[in-house]
Amino acid sequence: MQKICVIGGSRYFGKLLVKRLQAAGHQVTVVNRGSARPPAGVEHLVVDRNDEAVLTAALGSRTFDVVVDQVCYTPVQAAIAARSFAGRTRRYVMTSTIEVYDPATAVLPAVPPGTPVPEEIVDPATWLVAMDLPWHDDVYLEAHYAEGKRQAEAVFARAGGFESASVRSAHVLGGGAQEFTGRLAHYVEHITRGEEITVHAKALPTVFIHYEELADLLLWATTAHFTGPLNACSNGLLDVHDLAAVIATQAGREPVHRTVPAGEKASPFSFDRHYAMSNARAKELGFPFSRTTDWLPGAVAEALTARPSPTA
Repeated sequence: MQKICVIGGSRYFGKLLVKRLQAAGHQVTVVNRGSARPPAGVEHLVVDRNDEAVLTAALGSRTFDVVVDQVCYTPVQAAIAARSFAGRTRRYVMTSTIEVYDPATAVLPAVPPGTPVPEEIVDPATWLVAMDLPWHDDVYLEAHYAEGKRQAEAVFARAGGFESASVRSAHVLGGGAQEFTGRLAHYVEHITRGEEITVHAKALPTVFIHYEELADLLLWATTAHFTGPLNACSNGLLDVHDLAAVIATQAGREPVHRTVPAGEKASPFSFDRHYAMSNARAKELGFPFSRTTDWLPGAVAEALTARPSPTA
């Protein structure tokens, strides 16, 4: 049994992670702003992580074996957490994102077209951190989501007092109505209604992960010993046409595509730039990934079931 603190953990794969940690026999503490209560038997600290004094006071004399941070989006938040948990935990796992590799948001080393991107393309130990940017501004943060995650990783990589790791998640799907981003629902709605899906002329593939598989990987990461970044994606690359084809089969309707020029905004998961991740490091460390094509039909079926009634 370990003492594990989850920051966030109120929805989707974070909520599932809390349940699986508890089922595995760990002593779990959830820190969030109180938007949702954790399961019975899980300690709940209602606190705003952005207020360092309040966070430190709420933690009191508590110590943990591992902290899993589900909701760190900026270097400022990372720095507050690094100071608050220094000496309180031996291991800190931050949930990060595939978006750190997006070449549209940063100047990154080039990889050959079609080559799955390895972790070293973005090295948090060398990434520049700028605390004075307007990270407190929601509009700025939304527009600079990828950079916020890169810099947050960088802060933890340089922090002392604990070992740190970051799990760079692929696009997460599954769970029906729990999938709060609405990206899969976008396709389900458009295809079932016969509405256009906007795609790039040369749509490039990306990678996905089921929300249950991501929860399982984060559970595994609490007892693993790796440090630094780790890519988390199911096996197999899919492009927007592959995704639409699976949905069309389930919905019994043919997708309607409209092509947009390179550089213009298209439907979610249509990319005109390559940054599909490699999961080789995680597999070498012992985590067995599923194939996207094995679980995707079930995720689509859940999304179809979750659709509101036409008369609602």
